[in-house]
Amino acid sequence: MEEKTSEQLEDGRLLFARDVDFMRSAVSLETLPPPDLPEVCFAGRSNVGKSSLINALTNRKGLARASNTPGRTRELNYFNVDGRLFLVDLPGFGYARASKVDIERWQVLTRAYLQGRPGLRRVFLLIDSRHGIKPLDVEVMDMLDETAVIYQLVLTKIDKIKKGELSKVAEKTQKFIAKRPAAFPFIAQTSSEKKDGLDMLRAEIASLALPANADR
Repeated sequence: MEEKTSEQLEDGRLLFARDVDFMRSAVSLETLPPPDLPEVCFAGRSNVGKSSLINALTNRKGLARASNTPGRTRELNYFNVDGRLFLVDLPGFGYARASKVDIERWQVLTRAYLQGRPGLRRVFLLIDSRHGIKPLDVEVMDMLDETAVIYQLVLTKIDKIKKGELSKVAEKTQKFIAKRPAAFPFIAQTSSEKKDGLDMLRAEIASLALPANADR
């Protein structure tokens, strides 16, 4: 990821050191909260580590429901970060232990959200560093490119892979997004377990939030 200044890193630390509250679980576009704040969301294949990353970023173990069971997140889960930002945990793409009808419903809702949500500043698309970009990830990127929604790739679980292999995955991933129109040019590398890369990602998210002194 792009290097951050000490001031940017401090902004990120302070943002997530303040109140982060669960707001609601939305099961339809009609149940989404009003778009009063900038939004960022976490998307990715099932079991890629979205909930674990949210818990690690916020320093709150049980804020987002983490599970080894693919498809645990079944709604759009909204969190209010210090009244400056909405953070959204999306249902995972791909395999889930649920009925086909339920899976289709989640996917339709997620795609509708990604294609038309006012105030969505960035999609953080998580990629398991052990597996790299998969066809399902490419489908999501294609959709976001078509609708001009900015997305940033986040390599997760970097503690589970050797440094040499991680460098190869990161380089390959960087080349893949180089010419994609809506892709943010810098890739984040994180480990929820070891806390690696979290300060940089917090700073990036803080840059998308309302200013700390904004009237609201």
